[in-house]
Amino acid sequence: MTRFGLFGKFTIKEGERDNMVNILLEASISMNNLEECEIYVVNISQDEPNSVYVYEVWRNEAAHQASLNLEATQQLIKQAKPIIVGMERISTLIPMGGKPIS
Repeated sequence: MTRFGLFGKFTIKEGERDNMVNILLEASISMNNLEECEIYVVNISQDEPNSVYVYEVWRNEAAHQASLNLEATQQLIKQAKPIIVGMERISTLIPMGGKPIS
């Protein structure tokens, strides 16, 4: 099966970036229990104080879709919704290999 990579951007309400980072880092902890999630990295940009980026690599796209239906994921989505102004899928990728992030 082909791996599935996703690079996404969340635009957050003014002053809420740290809150969003914490929500996404909590999500990354729950991803530790999913073998199908190979990489889940939360990023910020010094030039964009109201943005948070997430880079994910999954064994396949179905595993990513299934993760969105997990109760833990749904709870975090409920927490994040009030502070999200916009979401952008920057790119969908096919990871070919390399050194995983630990």
